Amino acid sequence: MVQVAVMGAGSWGTTVAKVFADANNGVRLWARRAEIAEDIRTNHRNSAYLGDVELPESVDGTSDPGEALSGADIVVLGVPSQSLRDNLSQWRDLIPASAPVVSLAKGIEHSTGMRMSQLIADVADIPSDRVAVLTGPNLAKEIAQGQPAATVVACENMDRAQLIQAAVAAPYFRPYTNTDVIGCEIAGTCKNVIALASGIAAGMGYGSNTAATVITRGLAETTRLALELGADPRTLAGLAGMGDLVATCTSPLSRNRTFGERLAKGETPEEAAKATKGQVAEGVVSSQSVQQIARDHGVDMPITDAVVGVCHEGADVTEAMMGLLGRSRKAEVN
Repeated sequence: MVQVAVMGAGSWGTTVAKVFADANNGVRLWARRAEIAEDIRTNHRNSAYLGDVELPESVDGTSDPGEALSGADIVVLGVPSQSLRDNLSQWRDLIPASAPVVSLAKGIEHSTGMRMSQLIADVADIPSDRVAVLTGPNLAKEIAQGQPAATVVACENMDRAQLIQAAVAAPYFRPYTNTDVIGCEIAGTCKNVIALASGIAAGMGYGSNTAATVITRGLAETTRLALELGADPRTLAGLAGMGDLVATCTSPLSRNRTFGERLAKGETPEEAAKATKGQVAEGVVSSQSVQQIARDHGVDMPITDAVVGVCHEGADVTEAMMGLLGRSRKAEVN
């Protein structure tokens, strides 16, 4: 048993807190809003994000970051990628010196192009081998309900990865370890962008052939970028790569897919954002960062380019999708 601090009480942060508690650990869950912390503490629920899902009594809610982080053996960061820097700069001196820090966010910081593990190491001034990533096909609602799922704990230091693996291994939640942090983070970021395209295709009424095409060609461009950045190709074929991509591109629980569907039905990005009920569709912001990194490294990512066009440049949805089909023909494997 270890003491876990989960910083961020959105749907995924709360679900991860529940998983750690169901794995017989003590958990303090920090919520920015005092009323959410009170709901967690007194009612054992996070009604705002997880409805009537009951949380274990070992999950204690607080809106005081110092209280949440005090004595933590593992620190889990569950705030969105674009607000992580500001939050972490306030928490850095409160993080226990030996605790591994686990990132839940799947994104690239727009202003710097940093992956989340890089940002954490930089802002918190800790060695990169103390930073881990939790990723994979992890839709919060299903896991909160105790449906079987697997995940990947990625860390440069295998001992720390195994420590986190043991702590998060609940009866319904099977964690695997990986030392390829780059591959896991690039896959986790890009899958949100591809899921937007998948949602657009679904919203236009296209069927399974189109969905399979978007997923496989999306994996191809994600793999090109990941390998260029130094990833292990096996990561892209595993839970953090193909597994997460399939779940996010096909599930109605996916905020990014839902966002894409609403764009296809004629809504503006601002209107589509309302469908996520205040939760972030990470792919919208990450798409520009992924595109810039790809261009900096000379990597062709046509689906990402199409998503950026629709979300940020006013491109017509139908023209963007048909433009992908109209690209010059090429061999599938180069």
